[in-house]
Amino acid sequence: MLDSVKVLTPREIVSELDKFIIGQEQAKRMVAIAMRNRWRRQQLDPELRDEVAPKNIIMIGPTGVGKTEIARRLSKLSGSPFFKVEASKFTEVGYVGRDVESMVRDLMEIGVNMVKQEEMAKVRVRAEGLAEERLLDLLLPGSGSTNLPENPSPSDYGVYGTTSGSSSTVSASAPSNSGGDSTRDKMRRLLRDGKLDDRVVEVEVTAQSPQVEIMAMPGMEDMEMQFRDMFSKVFPSRKKRRSMRVSEAREYLIQEQCDKLIDMDKVTDMAKERVEQSGVIFLDEIDKIVSRGEGAKGVDVSREGVQRDLLPIVEGCSVNTKYGMVKSDHILFIAAGAFHMAKPSDLAPELQGRFPLRVELESLGKDEFLRILTEPKNALTRQYHALLATEDVHIEFRHDALEEIAAFAERINQETENIGARRLYTIMEKILTDLSFEAPERPGEVVTIDRDYVRFRISDVMEDRDLGRYIL
Repeated sequence: MLDSVKVLTPREIVSELDKFIIGQEQAKRMVAIAMRNRWRRQQLDPELRDEVAPKNIIMIGPTGVGKTEIARRLSKLSGSPFFKVEASKFTEVGYVGRDVESMVRDLMEIGVNMVKQEEMAKVRVRAEGLAEERLLDLLLPGSGSTNLPENPSPSDYGVYGTTSGSSSTVSASAPSNSGGDSTRDKMRRLLRDGKLDDRVVEVEVTAQSPQVEIMAMPGMEDMEMQFRDMFSKVFPSRKKRRSMRVSEAREYLIQEQCDKLIDMDKVTDMAKERVEQSGVIFLDEIDKIVSRGEGAKGVDVSREGVQRDLLPIVEGCSVNTKYGMVKSDHILFIAAGAFHMAKPSDLAPELQGRFPLRVELESLGKDEFLRILTEPKNALTRQYHALLATEDVHIEFRHDALEEIAAFAERINQETENIGARRLYTIMEKILTDLSFEAPERPGEVVTIDRDYVRFRISDVMEDRDLGRYIL
């Protein structure tokens, strides 16, 4: 069982998504069910578990309505390995572009790093103890140490601390016990109290090996990865001494001890299981690999080639990675696209069958824009308020100002290209450009943004619609 994967109910997932994404209830419910099914499948008997295939999803909707934002928030909510990739990456070079199997390899890398961080968290307390002993060895003098005062302070140490405004460097020489346990214990107390954080010690660190650049042909990224691993073994890592403050050395030594304490073979096995059983790949801009009708040629051939290469990955196959073979049979694929120039039915029939669930996201209007400006935890109004507060300039948004911004965003989207909520970024920046520029010169001011303020700032665009096409 994947006990470490976060277990959220569909309602809890939707509730978390509601904090950042306005509307799109159907899409949020569908992805919440798909994520919950990851956990449900793990509760089944092994015989039936292998037969339950993931229900891959295609999200359809114009740009700026929340498709990618749903993916970003899911990656933070889920304890599963999650990788987002644009389908257009697979059409940039040559006929087929980047090897489509690379997304499974990238997902495996994410899984390994995720499990490694979890394992390091488990051994961190032990690692902190070992790192503390190493630091004490570095801080204690090689010979001739004297007993410390009864109530020592850093200035009492001479070579241990800073005296008369000068600092000294303690070398990583062999530890000495001449001061006895009492000396070490007093030093340990000072170290834990943070009174030695500004001391400088010399720590033996691993020097980076020479970087070898390898130009791999399209579709041969795996060979490039293998060459890099081979060269890293040909050029073994070297050690060098580096001077650093005690506070910095502590973190470095803790990291080093964590690396020694964890079992990378166990990490790899756990990551592989997690990727295969609960991994999620978000395939964005999938409409960019749809060909433009019959008699395809040129770039359309490339798009059809990408679709053909995607078929076995989505259906389930074994992909070679540097951690071994990884099966994609139970990886959940969530695809998204605007489908302005094409329709989902223009995808290859075989690929359509591998994405059985479809959900259409709705276009955003004035009401949704107003909610986007006020409700989410990361609302634009809160972001600008926090940014200008760093200059001691405080801005207050009146409700009528936000209504004006929302209505103007809806109108511009109707008259020009509909870019959804991204239009709000452009309008807000247009309104606050002068204030942002002058903020360092206006500390302590309180600026109220009302409807008249908004209209004044965008008056030139409102009067000249042709200009608005370029500015907004």
